[in-house]
Amino acid sequence: MTYISTRGAAPSLSFTDALIAGLAEDGGLYLPQSYPQFTPADIAGFAGKPYATVADAVIWPFVAGTLDRAALRAMIADAYAGFDHVAVAPLSQLGDNLFLLELFHGPTLAFKDLAMQLLARLMQHVLKARGQRATIVGATSGDTGAAAIAAFRDLPEVDVFILYPNGRVSDVQRRQMTTIAANNIHTIALEGTFDDAQNMVKGLFANKRFRQDYSLAGVNSINWARVMAQVVYYFSSAVALGAPHRALSFAVPTGNFGDILAGWVAKKMGLPIERLVIATNANDILVRTLASGRYEIGRVEATQSPSMDIQVSSNFERLLFEACGRDAATVSRLMNSLQQSGGFSLEAAPLATIRAEFDAQRIGETETSEEIARVWRETERLIDPHTAVGVGAGRAALAQRPNIPMIVLGTAHPAKFPAAIARATGQHPHLPPHLADLESRPEHFDVLPNDQNAVEGFIRARLHGERGGSRRAAS
Repeated sequence: MTYISTRGAAPSLSFTDALIAGLAEDGGLYLPQSYPQFTPADIAGFAGKPYATVADAVIWPFVAGTLDRAALRAMIADAYAGFDHVAVAPLSQLGDNLFLLELFHGPTLAFKDLAMQLLARLMQHVLKARGQRATIVGATSGDTGAAAIAAFRDLPEVDVFILYPNGRVSDVQRRQMTTIAANNIHTIALEGTFDDAQNMVKGLFANKRFRQDYSLAGVNSINWARVMAQVVYYFSSAVALGAPHRALSFAVPTGNFGDILAGWVAKKMGLPIERLVIATNANDILVRTLASGRYEIGRVEATQSPSMDIQVSSNFERLLFEACGRDAATVSRLMNSLQQSGGFSLEAAPLATIRAEFDAQRIGETETSEEIARVWRETERLIDPHTAVGVGAGRAALAQRPNIPMIVLGTAHPAKFPAAIARATGQHPHLPPHLADLESRPEHFDVLPNDQNAVEGFIRARLHGERGGSRRAAS
């Protein structure tokens, strides 16, 4: 399998090279040259199989020729061995034809664990085989950073630098990042928004000398391997509800667009998906885009679902590439317009292509709280604010197609957002035992300005063994 850039000016790479590169040299995102195809019989064969078995079947075509099959299976088994549910990603029911896919049974209680635990093992395997080291840089709106730190801590082949927007993540999310005592982990509170942090990471990759000197690698969903790993649970959950013999729809709490893009990839591979519902909070750039055809950056609003407080959805570029007939020149033009003027307009044909498969729904703050309260009232189950956005959007879409089962992706454990849960329900969710003492653990992080020279200097200093600067304990 060969991987190509959405902007067309970077060389095609093998899976392992694309894995380590993360972002293409031309600023684009890697995608497979073609998508593996599963027949209905192939998909039906997943029924009743363990999650790791489905993962091996789904992932192997993307990596064949670059990894040994037995090694892949061992990495998959190890990645999910520590999850606290035997099914890894179990399904539960919230209402008539409304289901919850529980993606929060990993070590950091968020869906990011399902991809990140595997990504760490894949990268370690490749780097060790090559005798190489890498410097991982990542931006997080809350959950990616914790998942990356948990997955990569103490690995001798990597140093990890995670940037999060200072004051714009929940206390639990922050503490999951800042309380890890590992020499290879460096947590940066960047003054700004998640979009600023994400742009910073892209800027670091764009500095070719810096990228080469420090062997930068990315773990955000700009890395294709993250999306690839997320494709698996679309297959496992759909088969549990009768696929391929019936179609299903998915509602996905959406920020950076990677999770819902994985659903689109699953559909391309043969999974019968009726609709993919983009569920957003007040930061509704994708809702506005599907309604008007105009993708235009607005002001980032702070909400109770902070991981979705995003205006620039990086993985949307991959969908644009596909919707534009894989025309890299058009994608480059649109991305240049986004960088220069803060927006772009889609032509009628690609917009119609996207609308044919996606819906988009905005769930505001009041609706989010009402959904948390409703699910508690009707099922005695607590859901986090991001999942509540997905449930709200899923209900709206289900009303239009009541005979098509709707699977909502449950993206985080409610205990990561206790204040929002308490406001909505009066209940106080508890962290699982392995995180029960999180609030008492000492925190350490570095506060940096939204300045690329400052961040580059910080990384250089830490990689050269220097300390000091603005490192501080959280108050």
